[in-house]
Amino acid sequence: MVKVIRKFFAFCGNENRKKFQTSILLGILQAVFEALKIPAIAVMVRALLAGSVTTKDILMSLGIMLLSIIGAGLAKARATMLQTEGGYDTCAKKRVEIAEHMRYLPMGYFNENSLGQITSVTTNVMENLENVATRVIMLVCEGMLTTSLIIVMLLFFDWRIALVLSVGFALFLYANTWLQKAAGKLAGKKIDADERLVEKVLEYLQGMAEVKTYHLTGQKSRELNDAIAANSRINTDMEFDLIPHMSVQNLISKLTGVVMVLFSCLFYVNGSMDALTAVVMVISAFIVNASLETAGNYSALLRVVDVSVNRAQEILDTPQMDISGEQITPRTTDIAASDIVFSYDKRRIIDGVTLRIPEKTTTAIVGPSGGGKTTLVNLLARFWDVDAGTVSLDGRNVKEYDMDSLMENFSFVFQSVYLFHDTIANNIRFGQPEAPMEDVVEAAKKACCHDFIMALPEGYDTVIGEGGASLSGGEKQRISIARAMMKDAPVIFLDEATANVDPENENELMQAIQALTAEKTVIMIAHRLKTVEHADQIMVVDRGKIVQQGTHAELMEQDGIYKRFISERREAASWKVKG
Repeated sequence: MVKVIRKFFAFCGNENRKKFQTSILLGILQAVFEALKIPAIAVMVRALLAGSVTTKDILMSLGIMLLSIIGAGLAKARATMLQTEGGYDTCAKKRVEIAEHMRYLPMGYFNENSLGQITSVTTNVMENLENVATRVIMLVCEGMLTTSLIIVMLLFFDWRIALVLSVGFALFLYANTWLQKAAGKLAGKKIDADERLVEKVLEYLQGMAEVKTYHLTGQKSRELNDAIAANSRINTDMEFDLIPHMSVQNLISKLTGVVMVLFSCLFYVNGSMDALTAVVMVISAFIVNASLETAGNYSALLRVVDVSVNRAQEILDTPQMDISGEQITPRTTDIAASDIVFSYDKRRIIDGVTLRIPEKTTTAIVGPSGGGKTTLVNLLARFWDVDAGTVSLDGRNVKEYDMDSLMENFSFVFQSVYLFHDTIANNIRFGQPEAPMEDVVEAAKKACCHDFIMALPEGYDTVIGEGGASLSGGEKQRISIARAMMKDAPVIFLDEATANVDPENENELMQAIQALTAEKTVIMIAHRLKTVEHADQIMVVDRGKIVQQGTHAELMEQDGIYKRFISERREAASWKVKG
């Protein structure tokens, strides 16, 4: 229990840890004020036993009671406020910290870890921490500390009752250890089930078009329903498995109170305890029972807190790429690779590739599917780090560059374009949020998307759906190109940028690409003949190696993959549907 609490406090950071610690101290102060009810009652009991209740006795009892109520209320209000601030502030900062940390993780991390898992950590797990964890930690700490405080107070009244409470408290802590072990076995399964559910919901929603097209509604619905059922089952199992443990805890706390009352009555009857002390002991028994019962019930969730902290920390502990280079402005955009090697899951993807891409030239990378084209481009752009060899920009190893200063030189247009749920203008100026509207419009005109933007209901202020769902593939591509133009980086990476574009948009898209790549160093992955035949050099990648290299004319004179590739494209282009 103490280990979990310490871990949570360490996770919160210094500022919020102080808020929680102050909150606990206020909780103890609240307990002290609550305990003032005992002397308030004692004053009246003493007066009643003496047979003379005076105005002074009444006012004193009333004054102490009011102090107890007001003090406890103020302490609780401030403690609750600190808990709330600390919980929400901790999780808000951790979400930002996770997002910033993931910026510099190798792309392989996102292949190994599903979107569902990352989403679950930043939503469900963080929600557990900001809502559940703060309340659990505070109530458990307050209950345990309040009981400890009462034991100390009882020592000044009657050491025998203090001993009874100490034994009961020790038994309670032993039962709680038993509860913690049982909860620990289920907490990880609960978080796993939450992650699985989020993953299946996202998969179902994002793949809705494919689900309908291929009549997979029943199959995918079953997978989603299975995830929902599994999540429901683990939560139900957790409740039922923990109920016996919680019942034992509650029984111990209640029996402790009963024994305290019983012994107090016995000591009073045999004359070894006066009536006033006996009344105080009975009242204390009820206060202790309430404190332990609350702490015990909530302590069952401590293991969920423990696992939640671990899951969030796993992302933050994932090693980042080495981003501690210098802020360098390259004089040229010559790119080179020397005998680079890269493996994924012990499978070698790039095997000893050496290449040179001169400044302001266009290099097309082609080859069979799975040959390593995209991986090679990712290594040149430093989305991943090579296992061996070097990648250089302007003759300097890319690892010598600070990551942000390196990325300032690169713009990307991917086959799959992601646009944010925002205005078209803000999507175009994504990398330069303060850019004036004139620059946005100029970039849109160069990217051949100004006309269709102006035809939209709100023009550049039109809010598009998440992922650009309200636009066609060609329109999204052109907005992506406009965004790249706004950045105006000297090196452009194109990954199948025209692969999924309909014919009526292709000419405009090609014009946009030509405007984007003018006087730039261009590295493109492409399959279309008209895209690659005018490149300054073409590299054919197969099985992780460059197997052919040269211009279109040079490669067409060689028997090999490229010639077959072009022949197949020409043959496919000549196909006609006969009526």
